[in-house]
Amino acid sequence: MAKIDDSSLNSVNLISKTTKIVGNIDTDSDIRIDGELKGNLNTTSRLIVGPSGTITGEFNCKSAEIEGHVEGKIKITELLCLKSTSNFIGDVVTGQLMIEAGANFSGNCTMNKIK
Repeated sequence: MAKIDDSSLNSVNLISKTTKIVGNIDTDSDIRIDGELKGNLNTTSRLIVGPSGTITGEFNCKSAEIEGHVEGKIKITELLCLKSTSNFIGDVVTGQLMIEAGANFSGNCTMNKIK
């Protein structure tokens, strides 16, 4: 029987629509939030906040795609994409920023390459 090297598989953490987390999350994998997080999030990978997802707190990640509601401070090393359904309130430090028509952004943005 063949052995699978699972270190090469890209795992994704999912916080479902009916889940609420109060506390901090640290992960090296991609994470998708369709529920609610009140706390800080750190990942060396990608963050997706789905249309029903909400985050209140600070987060650091490689890249982020936001369709839901985020309030707080964020640091993103590569690309932040605010989709048309997104609502962002807070401060952003990012390498690149893309905002679709219809997105709500209220806060400050600093664009530079984060090391």
